[in-house]
This record gives sequence, structure tokens and C-alpha cells, in this order.
Amino acid sequence: MVFDIDMIKEVYARMAERIEAARKVVNKPLTLTEKILYAHLDEGIAKQAYTRGVSYVDFNPDRVAMQDATAQMALLQFMQAGKDRVAVPSTVHCDHLIQAKVGAKEDLETAVITNREVYDFLASVSNKYGIGFWKPGAGIIHQVVLENYAFPGGMMIGTDSHTVNAGGLGMVAIGVGGADAVDVMAGMPWELKFPKLIGVKLTGKLSGWTAAKDVILKVAGILTVKGGTGAIVEYFGEGAESISCTGKGTICNMGAEIGATTSIFGYGEKMAEYLRGTGRTEVASEADKIKDYLTGDSEVYADPEKYFDQIIEINLSELEPHINGPFTPDLATPVSEFAEAVKKNGWPQKLEVGLIGSCTNSSYEDITRAASLAQQAIDKNLEVKSEYTVTPGSELVRYTVERDGYLSIFEKIGGVVLANACGPCIGQWARHNADKEEKNSIMTSFNRNFAKRADGNPNTHAFVASPDMVTAFAIAGDLTFNPMKDYLINKDGEKVKLEEPMGIDLPVRGFAVDDAGYQAPAEDGSSVEISVDSNSDRLQILTPFKEWDGEDYKGLKLLIKAKGKCTTDHISMAGPWLRFRGHLDNISNNMLIGAVNFYNEETNKVKNQLSGDYGPVPDTARAYKSVGVGSIVIGDENYGEGSSREHAAMEPRNLGVKVVLVRSFARIHETNLKKQGMLGLTFANKADYDKVKEDDTFDILGLKEIAPGKQLEVVIHHADGTKDEFPVNHTYNQNQIDWFKAGSALNLIKEQNG
Repeated sequence: MVFDIDMIKEVYARMAERIEAARKVVNKPLTLTEKILYAHLDEGIAKQAYTRGVSYVDFNPDRVAMQDATAQMALLQFMQAGKDRVAVPSTVHCDHLIQAKVGAKEDLETAVITNREVYDFLASVSNKYGIGFWKPGAGIIHQVVLENYAFPGGMMIGTDSHTVNAGGLGMVAIGVGGADAVDVMAGMPWELKFPKLIGVKLTGKLSGWTAAKDVILKVAGILTVKGGTGAIVEYFGEGAESISCTGKGTICNMGAEIGATTSIFGYGEKMAEYLRGTGRTEVASEADKIKDYLTGDSEVYADPEKYFDQIIEINLSELEPHINGPFTPDLATPVSEFAEAVKKNGWPQKLEVGLIGSCTNSSYEDITRAASLAQQAIDKNLEVKSEYTVTPGSELVRYTVERDGYLSIFEKIGGVVLANACGPCIGQWARHNADKEEKNSIMTSFNRNFAKRADGNPNTHAFVASPDMVTAFAIAGDLTFNPMKDYLINKDGEKVKLEEPMGIDLPVRGFAVDDAGYQAPAEDGSSVEISVDSNSDRLQILTPFKEWDGEDYKGLKLLIKAKGKCTTDHISMAGPWLRFRGHLDNISNNMLIGAVNFYNEETNKVKNQLSGDYGPVPDTARAYKSVGVGSIVIGDENYGEGSSREHAAMEPRNLGVKVVLVRSFARIHETNLKKQGMLGLTFANKADYDKVKEDDTFDILGLKEIAPGKQLEVVIHHADGTKDEFPVNHTYNQNQIDWFKAGSALNLIKEQNG
């Protein structure tokens, strides 16, 4: 089934004219990224060249995708926007709320019962407003989007940071907060600072043990978790052309871990093969007609230093498999050096669990390569030493690999096949004995490995690798094992060696599925009723945030000074808290409970300046709010990295936090704060972070004259009667200042819709 073919044809029909116009105003050859961005300008034909990293630009994305955990808040906001139907093709995917515990069948059945209220809400809202609905068990949003909706040259936004996965099919796909999705679904333009461009030139060809995952693991090691911030990463070169479409998706998917706005590959034969293989021959045919517009200009790739802000070159023929981690996805170690790193750092040598799949690595190619190693374990009479799980990315892939006999291979080595859902990758893993918080190691083919991310245990050392490496290490059960050169002892006492994994890009017999899990919306949803029980603890109709009162902020109490890494997982944890994603006040009880308090090195224990007592962060914020006192959060570098969850911005707003002042922000979180009417500021002098003391009270001055590029003034009143004053920066443009004054972007939309 081809979705939205008329929309795709319309995009392609205007592409040549818009790109040729852009080439004239820019007056130079164009990268693929620039072609797609200029082809999606809200103004239509480009009238000016935009400055990378400076210009705020309005775009018209082609579609919106939402996963169930974030869709709840996005749709609760959309219901307030005064629209009868979404303005662009949009979908909801039920993948986040299924907890991995026993196995696919049982876990899905439990989730359907446990989450019935939420699923019914999402299905009814989708039905009413013309949104495609993918039922629980259909698959992980990004895999389903790649299989059904992504198309070369398109532009989409999604309420999940790994929306960028669709770059594997040549799409500018960007993770956003729900308020951004509401803008686009309501027919409004979507704003983005014109990104900088990082070019990654790939030469050579992948072979042997090296997989597509190793490309992004290497890039993450080079750029770090913030090196891609404000930039789009464009891959090109002969090496890029030879990587499978789903392999390209894997690389783009994990681009979220370097802070990149998105990542992208140009259109080529591998993409055309995948489109045809997933039943979208018509899309491939249309793309072939304009293929020169679906990749960067030849002059760009011939002399990339002239056209990109930064260039990285990787020879795939020389690239080693990598293992990244623990606790951060950018700590990259080649497999040849990994055993030494394990011993040197005292990481737990025994591998307890190997987990493959997730939205990052659950393609047919991934499964077949991993299964080839599992089959070797059987054939060579090896005992698999670690627990092993498989998370298929979609029902299409799961059904097909089961038909072709691969799932049974995993089961023969003791593997457990989990539901087609996010599961352990996002903390939805009821791992046995995790509450004991014992020091241990796991290895996954996922994308993120922050502390407590998978199982809630802060002492779980999570390493990220390709499905091939994860499977090989699970067979050995030992992190000092190098599958490329080391031998294992089988059950008969014989020395045996694992051979290189073998895989297939696409199934020889084609994909097959009984029920993909899609539910189309009503043609006319005007009669569809949406009900939310006022006593529900999972869903809550939103009350608009109050508009700014026109005065400077004075007397703000310090809520917390967060030390070091503070991701959106620290600000608004997932796992068991996912059940409250549709109830703002209830989920606010997890606000910043994972952040480390600078003053006592503890989590969820801050000083209440009104009482002098120490207590949980949310309770302290509520205490200030109850007496009409605003509060402020102080953060370190790259504050808010990780998931796109806007709850990390809405919760502080709900609990009376007025300002978040940090050394630097991750892009999505900064935007989310702006959308919710918050004041997100950065230290003009990063050393001023050190001036903040535990009993401080803050004034934010200059708000009455707030303007783009104009600094504000912070006055800190210390408990001893002294004070510090210093300037702070903001990145608000005039439109974003209007959001702040209105109380939120949604308030402004409602005003404009009358």
C-alpha cells in the first residue's frame, strides 16, 4: 500500500523550480540538505539566501509522526487549537507503552489491558481529526515510518528524537516537541534556525564484521554528544552508495546521539530497491524522474570543504567494529582495544544480557546477520553464556523473519523474542532483580545508554554495538572476547572460532504480513466523541498556561543547580512514568528527580528555602508555587540532551519554574522551553555558573525590553546580603518572544484562530 502518493507527487512537481530558484539566490552549487530545505520554505520560491546557524526560517513539512507516549500531550494540545482536521498527513504509533517482561504475546496482551484508556483516547482522537493510527504491536514508529511513509526529498517532523531515522530514505526528518507538531498539524509554518552542515565522506566498502552501526559509533566518538548541535549531517561518497537503505537508517537514527538536527543520505539504487521491496514502486518511479534533485550537486561532493562547515572522512574498508559506552553513547572504542579498556576501567567483565533490535537495528538485514551467528553457535555446539533478547522493529519485519525461520534460530539459543515495541531501549524493561542495583554489564544494539536508561539500575554498564557484535559477545558472555580473532571452547571441549556474519538486505521472497496494524481514520470525524474522565490519573485536559504579566521576574528561588550531564531522562524519566504522559500534573511528580544536586551530589534532594528542609524536587517546586513564589533551574553544558520529550519543559512550567539558566542547551529542549512560554537563558560568561549558591534568590531584569539579540540582566541575592550581577544571553526571535508574552505558542495559535 502506498500512502499519500498524491502529496509526494506534489512535492516532486515543485521541486525543480524551487531548487533552481534557490541555486540562484545562494549563487553556488547546493548540498542535498539545502535542496530539501529550500524546497520546503513557507514563503515558496526562495527570495534570499539564509545564513547557517543564524537565520530563523519558516518551513512547511510534508507530514507529522507521533509515538504514543508523546502523542498524548501533542493531541491534548491540538484539541485546543480549534481545528477540525489535521492540515498535513499525520500518524500515531503505539510503541512506547508496552513493557518487556515475559515475551511478545504475553507482554502485548498485558499492555492492551493496562493502557486501554490511553489507546482508546489516541484512537478516537486520530479517528476524529484524520490521523492514521498504528495499533499496539504494529511496530516502532521509526521502523514503520521507514517502511511506509518516508520518501526521498521529503520533510517531516516527529515527536521523538529518533525521527531522524527517516534520513536513511533521503528525507529531512527532525525530532521536535509536541507543540511543534501542533503547529504543523494546525496548518501553521514550522520554525527552525537554518542549520549548519557537517559532511561525512564515506570511501571504501563495509565488509566482514563491520556493520553500518559502526559508522555512527565512530562518528559519535569524533563529534561527541554535542558536536552535531545545530547542524545537519550529510553522508556522501562511494561508501555511502553501497550501504543498504536500512543501514543508512541506522546511521541517521543514532545521529540524535551527537545532537544533530538530523542526518541524511542522497537518493540512490539502494533506496530505490527498498522502496520497491516495501511495496512502493510508484514512489521509486517518481523519485527516479527527479533523481538529480534528490542528491547533492556533483561540484559539492567533488570539493566538499568549500560547501560544508565541517568535513569528516571515514574509509569503510578500514573501519573496525566499535563498542560505545558505558553511560554515554560517544565513548567509542574499537573492538581491538575493547578488552584492554574493560580491564583498565574495571567495567564488569561478565556480560549478563545481550539485546538486539529496537528502532535503530531491527531491519531484515540486521536480523539475518545476527541469526547467522546464532546458527553458528548451534552448529559449533557452543553454549550461549548471556541472556539474549530480540526486539523486532515492526510486524512486517517480525512476520517475515518468522516465516523465513530466523526467529526459531534465536529461540534455539535461548533467546526471547519481545513485542514489536521500544521495550528495554526506553526503560520499558521489567528486568529481574534490577532493583538490587548490582554492578553489571549489558550490551545492546540500541542508540542510548545513559545511566538507568534500560533497567533503572544506575550500576548497569550499558554498551552499544551492532547486532552482530552484541550476538557474538552474548555467545561468549565475556567483554574481553574479540570475535574477530579469539576462539571459544564448545560443549565438547573443542576450540572453535566464529566466522563473519552473513546477511541479506531484503527478503528473497519479499516481505509478508497478515495484519500490519494500521487503522485508517474516518472520512468525516465530526461525529466522533472524545471523552476524558475527570478522575483519570492518566489523562488530563489541559488548562492554558498564564500569559506573562509584563513585569520583570523578581524573587525567584533556586530550585536546583544541576551538576554535569542533565538529559531529558534526568528531567522527566521514562520507564514507569510513561503511564502519566497524558496527565501533566501527575507526571510533574518526576520533574528533575534524576538530576544531581550540585550542593550535595544527591538526586531528588534539594533545599526548600521557605522551610530550610531538604526534600524531593517536585515537592519543593510545589511548595514555592503554592505561595506564589517563582523558581529557577540552573544547568550545566548541553542541558536537555537526549529525547525530544516536551514534558521536560511542560513540567517545570506547570510547577512554577519561570527560568532555566544553563551553560548551553541541547536544541530540541531549548525550543520546547520556548514553546511552553518558559525563559531559557545561557550564561554569557560560563564561569558565572560557579557564582550560584544554594540559598540564592534571583531577579531577571530587562524583560520589558526583551528583543532578539539583546542580553538580559541577572541579579543574584545571596543569603549573606551580598549580590552578583551579570548579563545572560537568549536566542529568542520576535516570534518566540511573542510565545513568551502569550504564555505559550499554543496560546498564540488559539488567539490567531479566533
